[in-house]
Amino acid sequence: MSVLELVEADFRAPTLIASVENTKPPATVVDSAEQLVDQVIKAVGKNIVLGAPLAIGKPISFVNAMYQRAKADPTINLRIETGITLEKPVGKSKIERNFLEPFVAREFDGVPDIDYILDLRAGKVPSNITISEFFFKAGSFMNSPQQQNYTSTNYTHAVRDLLDKGVNVIAQLVAKRTVNDVTTYSLCSNSDLALDLIPEMDKLKAQGMPLAVVGEVNTNMPFMRNHAEVANTEFDFILDGNSKPDHKDYSLFAAPHGSISAEDHLIGLYACSLLKDGGTLQVGIGSLSSALTYSTLVRHQNNRMYNSMLSDLNIYNKFPVCKSVGDSGKFDEGLYGCSELMVDGFMHLYKAGILKREVFEDLTIQTLINKKAISTDVSLATIRALLEHGAINETLTTDDVTYLKRFGIFKPYIKLVDGNIIAQQETASANLSATDTLEWLEKHALGEKLIGGVVIHGAFFIGPKDFYDDLNNLTDDDHRKFCMTSVNYVNDLYDHMLGNQQIKQAQRKHARFVNSGMMVTLDGSVISDALENGQVVSGVGGQYNFVAQSHQMRDSRSIIKIRATTFRNGKLKSNILFNYGHNTIPRQLRDIVITEYGIADLRGKPDHVVYTELIKIADSRFQQQLLADAKAAGKVAKDYQIPKEYANNTPEAIQQFYKKYTDQGLFGPFPFGCSFTDQELKLGKALKTLKAKTATTSGKIKAIANALQGPKLDHNTEILLKRIGLNKPASFEEKITQKLLIAELTK
Repeated sequence: MSVLELVEADFRAPTLIASVENTKPPATVVDSAEQLVDQVIKAVGKNIVLGAPLAIGKPISFVNAMYQRAKADPTINLRIETGITLEKPVGKSKIERNFLEPFVAREFDGVPDIDYILDLRAGKVPSNITISEFFFKAGSFMNSPQQQNYTSTNYTHAVRDLLDKGVNVIAQLVAKRTVNDVTTYSLCSNSDLALDLIPEMDKLKAQGMPLAVVGEVNTNMPFMRNHAEVANTEFDFILDGNSKPDHKDYSLFAAPHGSISAEDHLIGLYACSLLKDGGTLQVGIGSLSSALTYSTLVRHQNNRMYNSMLSDLNIYNKFPVCKSVGDSGKFDEGLYGCSELMVDGFMHLYKAGILKREVFEDLTIQTLINKKAISTDVSLATIRALLEHGAINETLTTDDVTYLKRFGIFKPYIKLVDGNIIAQQETASANLSATDTLEWLEKHALGEKLIGGVVIHGAFFIGPKDFYDDLNNLTDDDHRKFCMTSVNYVNDLYDHMLGNQQIKQAQRKHARFVNSGMMVTLDGSVISDALENGQVVSGVGGQYNFVAQSHQMRDSRSIIKIRATTFRNGKLKSNILFNYGHNTIPRQLRDIVITEYGIADLRGKPDHVVYTELIKIADSRFQQQLLADAKAAGKVAKDYQIPKEYANNTPEAIQQFYKKYTDQGLFGPFPFGCSFTDQELKLGKALKTLKAKTATTSGKIKAIANALQGPKLDHNTEILLKRIGLNKPASFEEKITQKLLIAELTK
């Protein structure tokens, strides 16, 4: 429920920060970033610890102005605490830069650079400034001094850590709306930390600590309601340049549509088989998330073909966990999303009528719905069930009427006066034991549908441009169902100011917490954030929280998706390993692991089963070595052999299955749209293939030898080479590179 609805209603919903009874003064509004920096320094001094949210929630105008002020004034000590600093892609080589520059100019038009990240890359951050992150954009700081400034923490502990680090300024991008002269702001893409941080900052302010809470308005940011909508008193300062006649808010960073490989589609298909109709879904980001979304849509919209695919994979015989844990039918009851990251896939599921299971901020109502004692359709049965379970009194009180109106069980104009229920001009006794009262309620008082139901709770969002457009175009009814909220509410089951553990557990029935990993060891430990030498690839984020949470609810499962193989230093390697020097998820929390070759059900299993189940879903080129290592360690019986039905885990088998269904119009690399032109797709594929082939010295020699004997330059290939400035090579190296690309482009 939004702040505006609270103002207009005669009851109080359990929103917290967005309280109309707040006694704090309204924010000071300024129209320039420089002026805001002056105000913040005046408020907190020159020792500034700035907390900024991850991804698109960073207030770039303010952050850049503060950074540049500190660069110019060495008496300012600035530390920026944040996560996932987004960057426009920049090629390492001349060819990569030539390929990317037109694409970046088109896709990121109007998106400003973040000054501190440019200086980090160039090694130009002055000594009075430190940038520390708790989550890197995946792979962005490998072999970088920035590894030294990484803070390893669970997402749910980020607020605690920011406070421990002495953060005295928090700032984020917000949206603004004014209705009936009431101005509110939305935490939009990043309600994740602010909903918990602001009350803590208020407590510290009350103790006399100089602190500042800052919002930067951007009209391109989708205005999200419910928990994300807060009063203007929650901020000390608001930067809003829209009063200036020539001002134009910058564009949001939008993630381009990525491609989905055949292997990723298979992983998504296997993961989809574990989803339960009427259940709960958490997903991560990237192509593996998109692949799961796609298969879920196929299951609902083309169920016959979906089941044909499962039959071809012999999924129920090979992986019986699908039958005991999952479903294969359409989503009649639908899914509820409880996801740290709200990706565009949830919007696709919502439009398709899959993301439709509504949850409610009331334990009695949610429990009765789970038991199917009531539905979202309001009837006298709703009243009887609430009465039977003690949610309302037999003789209705004012609180009862408020409660019934809050959830749409009573129409909004119903009142209780002197022991009578009044509906406009009609009146009846408030005693529910009277038959006449129940008949009167059915005729005059009952609403049609429960209200206040939410189909997704998310903590932050980022996605492609069309996702932002969809969010900006939500109707009022849609808005009520999308709730951006605290990451502590989403990622944990513990009691929270927005809902206690009992409500969360009731809402999250049949939860499937789906995340991605890099590698898994045969004992079931998962590696998702860093390498064994300590180098951090990304971060823990919320993965550990979701895995731990899944073990707290009997009907919930943690699902980790991992590609079976990868190229490291030019050599093909298995991502299923015998052992590794680091893990993100320990073996005692092992559950379900999926590769493109199938599903390993590990929870509660003895080690010999865990080891063999993971070997069954490894690439066959590595299975025998993994088995030998397991036997040598005494973890698998000496006479164990891999069953033949699991011994054909090859790329060729994947491609055979994939082609059968792409020929029928399914799958494909870009089912949700493509950000690249046809030219860019051809060039990108050739460059990627060539990079893999020449990653080793022997591979480079072989590729050059083949290219020198390859086809000559034709007109169509010349046009492609011109796009990356290689149609007229100037050096020997460019001539060789041209030959290599011609060989790839003319295949």
